[in-house]
Amino acid sequence: MTLLSFSSVMSTIGSVLIAVLILLVMITVHEFGHYIAGKALKFRINEFAIGFGPGLFRHTSKKTGEVFSVRLLPLGGFCAFEGEDGDEDEENEISENAFTRKAPWKRIIVLLAGPLMNYVLAVFLIIISMFAFGQMVFRVDGIVTEDVPQQYLEYSLEDGDLILQAEGTRIYLTSDFVSALNGRKEGEKVNFLVFRDGAEKEIEVMLRADCSFRNSADVSGLWKALGVDINESNYYKLSIENYRFGFWETLGRSFAYSGRIAGTIFKVLGELLTGNLGLNAMGGPVTTIKLTSRIATQSWQNFFEIAAYIGVNLAVFNLLPIPALDGSKIVFCLIEWIFRKPVPRKIEAIIHAVGFVLILAFAVILDVLQFV
Repeated sequence: MTLLSFSSVMSTIGSVLIAVLILLVMITVHEFGHYIAGKALKFRINEFAIGFGPGLFRHTSKKTGEVFSVRLLPLGGFCAFEGEDGDEDEENEISENAFTRKAPWKRIIVLLAGPLMNYVLAVFLIIISMFAFGQMVFRVDGIVTEDVPQQYLEYSLEDGDLILQAEGTRIYLTSDFVSALNGRKEGEKVNFLVFRDGAEKEIEVMLRADCSFRNSADVSGLWKALGVDINESNYYKLSIENYRFGFWETLGRSFAYSGRIAGTIFKVLGELLTGNLGLNAMGGPVTTIKLTSRIATQSWQNFFEIAAYIGVNLAVFNLLPIPALDGSKIVFCLIEWIFRKPVPRKIEAIIHAVGFVLILAFAVILDVLQFV
């Protein structure tokens, strides 16, 4: 192996380790949210673990009896509450501070605390990124001007424009263009806010093609409609540039951006359920690590951005009412709270166990689809 190839291999390994570290931190923060809420509400906690599989480190608190452990497989972790499985046969053997002995509203708080911690960390990372580097905005590096009717040129984006808003919608992601312009027809004028010639300016842009998008990822006709040119490599002449806003606007945009990411996730899930988006648009753990490793190592800003994106994803995904996830457990707590009687614990445990297996299988399928 040559020195160059060895260096490339080590660089790849380092990138993957960074991606795994980001995922591990996000999962640990999630479980820590359950832990601190459980401690505050006096739940009995048996173990807090970082990672899965065989133990590498184990410490038992002499005061509480809680076990803190670090395990071999870094893609996971858990906070094990006493009686969380709800085994009816052991109901008399667990303490009054066991998970299933606590009031449903207390269990709901504990379950919500995990996703909340992910979301709080994500917002914190976005705030750091935006204050340190500014917001990433789209920069137009080339507009088609040849063989274009004069009216389109009068109402057009220009080279060097930084796009801040479209039809009153702040632009953070390409999906924001889709939301703002979908359904508009060729020849219509749409309002844009751009940074041009050292100042923010409101302009009108005449669309050069229809904006009919099948889903939030369908932006193939977007740049054509806006008149963006194509370079020799057949890529649209666009780039990303950092743009700094004032203190309070930056703070507000940080929260708005996190909400926009969450909204996009819900929109994508809806498009998957309706068939407007294919499963190959998603990825499992392998795809996530691959993408994260590539983005996170490009710059500190990209590191914060992808970490925040994963944090919001974990928060949203865990709130879905899918068996084995926090959202499903919250549903069971609500049923017990409303009807004053729980679903039989064994049945609930089986539902969550089956759900966990199906989630793992689904994750594998998503990764396989990326290579088919």
